[in-house]
Amino acid sequence: MIRIMADYAMIPVLLIGAYALVFKIPKEHRLEAYKRILMAGLIAYLLAQLIAIVYQPEGERPFELLGAAAGASFLNNPGFPSDHILFVTVLTCAVWFETKQKWITLILASLVIVIGVGRVLALVHTPIDVIGGIVIALIGALWYLNPTITKKA
Repeated sequence: MIRIMADYAMIPVLLIGAYALVFKIPKEHRLEAYKRILMAGLIAYLLAQLIAIVYQPEGERPFELLGAAAGASFLNNPGFPSDHILFVTVLTCAVWFETKQKWITLILASLVIVIGVGRVLALVHTPIDVIGGIVIALIGALWYLNPTITKKA
């Protein structure tokens, strides 16, 4: 169950997010929307990498500290911030800001929480890793508020 939460819950996020971003954005606004999504994602990822260089709360992941097996997939790094959470939060923000689809966004946000809890229960991340991924993704989402690249009504 934990592996489903931590790893496989990413699949519906990807599928639902892709559906929303392809079919819920009007054709005439897609190019501008995709530019904003790309920039928000790149900013979040770059910021996450820079912060990870400067700040790592732990040198090892929780399963390593406990001498246990990892309960989910992970990258070979100390773990802050969670790349899984960063990605799904960036995608959730993209769906919200670009489509304004409340129910789709609520489903995606719920799955972000499920994935975050799963990553902690799988011992591949600490709660601070998960929170860090969410916060950094939200900082990247500030790109959507940039007045120089706003949607034309």
